[in-house]
Amino acid sequence: MRHLFFAALVAAALVPATGGGATYPDRPIRLLVPQGVGASNDTLSRALAIKYGEVIGQQIVVDNRAGAGGLIGMELAAHAAADGYTILASATATQVIAPQLHRKLSFDPFKDLLPVSLFASTANILVTNPAVPAKTVKEFIAFAKAQGPRLNMASAGAGAQSHLAGVQLMLAAGFESTHVPYKGGGASVASVMAGESQWTLTPLPATLSHVQSGRLKAFAVGSTKRTTQLPDVPTIAESGLPGFQSTGWVGLLLPKGTPASIFEKVRATLLTTMQEPETRTLIQRQGGDPVTDTPDEFAKFIRSEWDSFGAAIRAAKLKVE
Repeated sequence: MRHLFFAALVAAALVPATGGGATYPDRPIRLLVPQGVGASNDTLSRALAIKYGEVIGQQIVVDNRAGAGGLIGMELAAHAAADGYTILASATATQVIAPQLHRKLSFDPFKDLLPVSLFASTANILVTNPAVPAKTVKEFIAFAKAQGPRLNMASAGAGAQSHLAGVQLMLAAGFESTHVPYKGGGASVASVMAGESQWTLTPLPATLSHVQSGRLKAFAVGSTKRTTQLPDVPTIAESGLPGFQSTGWVGLLLPKGTPASIFEKVRATLLTTMQEPETRTLIQRQGGDPVTDTPDEFAKFIRSEWDSFGAAIRAAKLKVE
């Protein structure tokens, strides 16, 4: 009997740990959003969470952890238990901008977080005050070159996605405007409507209702394709700047070490959720385009975004803290 007992212990030790994958999930799941309530990432993540919770059979608790450009929430996710009960909803500003503006990080954004898939893409849209005397991107660029620094470009703050998207446009088109940083996307968009600033290149969700009401003039979007929300608005690439791309996005990542069975459950649930018409409609209502990709494709996309925004950070001469 003692030999049989010893053999059973050895056999048990040789079985790989499942990390709870067989019963996952058996309690609510935290969807960690490293931005504040009302930000594009937050509204899109909440749209996803509704159906995701139904599909996986557990409550999804959205946990907003803003601060330090999103690094506080990123750090929490990177150091969370790798058990599938903390899922990070990361976005452009938090994944590829903020980490490049801080030298000392307690985590590696490439090694400590596992890309699962994108779930929404948000075009950056070039909008101006309605008084700007231009009707096309080419006319706007000519106007901006003529005005020079007298023209104000609004952003949600130094180093924000809208700041660096604007820098990308100025570099590509060869003009210069005066950067006016505001405290948040809402304030920057309001400044353009009020005429304090003349233009901004900012995430579509922050401007959609104002474009539809005529309080902002839309010229073009930075995505590779026209958006479903504004199908008549061309892309910047097709408007005279071939190859230009400037988008926002949101995707899911998991802490390093998450068991394969749980990783695949999270991914399969996301793919099923994204096929639901209700989910796609909710995301589109928030100004996003539903999209998914493979973990490999998402990882490569993050790297390309890192390089693209890194160039804009250097061009803007932003100070790395």
